[in-house]
Amino acid sequence: MTHNLKAETISFAGHEGDEIEGYLAVPTDSASHGSVVVIHHLPGYDESTKEIARRFAANGYAALMPNLYHRLAPGASADDAAAIARNAGGISDEQLVGDAQGAMHYLQALATSNGKVASIGFCSGGRQSFLAGCRLPLDAVIDCYGAFVSTDSTPEFPLAVKGLLGEIHGLTGQVLGLFGAEDQYPSPEQNNDLTVALSAAHKPHEFHTFEGAGHAFFNVDRPSYRPESAVEGWKIIMKFLSKTIGDHHVHLPN
Repeated sequence: MTHNLKAETISFAGHEGDEIEGYLAVPTDSASHGSVVVIHHLPGYDESTKEIARRFAANGYAALMPNLYHRLAPGASADDAAAIARNAGGISDEQLVGDAQGAMHYLQALATSNGKVASIGFCSGGRQSFLAGCRLPLDAVIDCYGAFVSTDSTPEFPLAVKGLLGEIHGLTGQVLGLFGAEDQYPSPEQNNDLTVALSAAHKPHEFHTFEGAGHAFFNVDRPSYRPESAVEGWKIIMKFLSKTIGDHHVHLPN
């Protein structure tokens, strides 16, 4: 079912109570719905990620994407803000968690919310979605090819980030991972290390690896886009959300 929706730019309280910009998309014909915190990729708070937020609303979920670079470059274009953020070394894990928590609380306060919230992120946002799931009481976590979850960042990577295997115990929601077989950040070997760690910690998860796809295969604006993988990936995402944050919650097998 395709839902009617409303999408707009809002302000909400993020990390340490800072008022930050966010992009909100909400179904207008649903009496009750789950919600999704959308974490943008390293290139920033851009049109392609806003379209993802609208996709969730069209499928019956409220979605809020915090502008993680709002403090560094208020009012700047996505490209300029991303460049400024890179030069500043990115944003801290603490800020990310605070902004995601603010988005989670905003979504839960919506009159039509069923109280359940998932996170999703792509590229650097995939790692950040997993991080948010480790530190916040989220009902579901979706990691789309997030690098440096099972290992620390490499010296040539523009940002220094730490792996998250030591934080897996904090996960309260089920985890969905979507990866490209030809990707190296993360590589199939790194993804296997992550699934081994999740299994050892008895954390419910399901991983899907797409042959012929590399990094950013969901991104329609890049040469890396792989339509068949992206279409199948969206089907998997929507099925997962229905099971975890829909009004008919069903536990996935471990």
